[in-house]
Amino acid sequence: MGSVVALVVVIVVVIVLAKLIRIVPQGYEWTVELFGKYTGTLTPGLHFLIPFVYAIGRKMNMMEQVLEVPSQDVITKDNAVVRVDGVVFYQILDAAKAAYEVANLEGAALALIMTNIRTVLGSMDLDESLSQRDAINAKLLGVIDEATHPWGVKVTRIEIKDISPPRDLVDAMARQMKAEREKRANILDAEGYRQAAILKAEGEKQSAILSAEGKKEAAFREAEARERLAEAEAKATTMVSNAIAGGSVNALNYFVANNYVEALKEMAKSPNQKTLLLPMETTGILGSLAGIAELARDSLTAQRATTPPVANSDRPPLPPR
Repeated sequence: MGSVVALVVVIVVVIVLAKLIRIVPQGYEWTVELFGKYTGTLTPGLHFLIPFVYAIGRKMNMMEQVLEVPSQDVITKDNAVVRVDGVVFYQILDAAKAAYEVANLEGAALALIMTNIRTVLGSMDLDESLSQRDAINAKLLGVIDEATHPWGVKVTRIEIKDISPPRDLVDAMARQMKAEREKRANILDAEGYRQAAILKAEGEKQSAILSAEGKKEAAFREAEARERLAEAEAKATTMVSNAIAGGSVNALNYFVANNYVEALKEMAKSPNQKTLLLPMETTGILGSLAGIAELARDSLTAQRATTPPVANSDRPPLPPR
């Protein structure tokens, strides 16, 4: 009988010590209740409580936690149905509020997050929802963090993991993307052809300008040559006229014979001329040629008369006429 009483006493002592000494692990906080009423919070470490008077209420995890958001169907602004899931990172900052302000913290936060996902994506088009995930995450984070603040919870990050449109919509988007790429390729090809045509036209323009400049320069040179030839002919004509005016018939014969020979030369150069008829007297031609020779002889005599003789010259004198 005594051994049974001793065993009971030992069990009671162990229970009392277990109720008296409390060790809170790192990363957790425990709420303390006095006859069911919250009185305080135990931080990590060793604590002593009066047994059967004070009791541990809730053991709250104060570390950052991850909450998986299950996938759900969401209708966008343009009536496209997409399947969306995500992940939420949160941390409890006030153990008492998290324990007593909401009955099921994770369930309430999950319901709040899923509702706001439908609200945010429902206000956006499909293209916006697929291309603006950062904006969606930022908007959800602001709304959820503000809503969970009274619960002593800090939402640090919300990430949309996947947005999956229906298969037929994905195929339509793929065709649209292909058409857009082909359109850009055609535009680039057209721009290339246009640029090539412009460059070709510029090249032809420069070539035409240079050709025109060349023709202009050639015409200028030809006109200058004609002008000098005309001046020479005018000068020769003047000299012949002066000679004729001085009584030299040979100058007139030279002028007529020269023009006569030039006319014959042009007639001989004609590509269609096969036979050349000369309805003229041989004596007339010989007379003209004789006049040319006589004029040349007179000119040479006059030149030698005005030039002083050269000493020791072995050149014989010109015989007299």
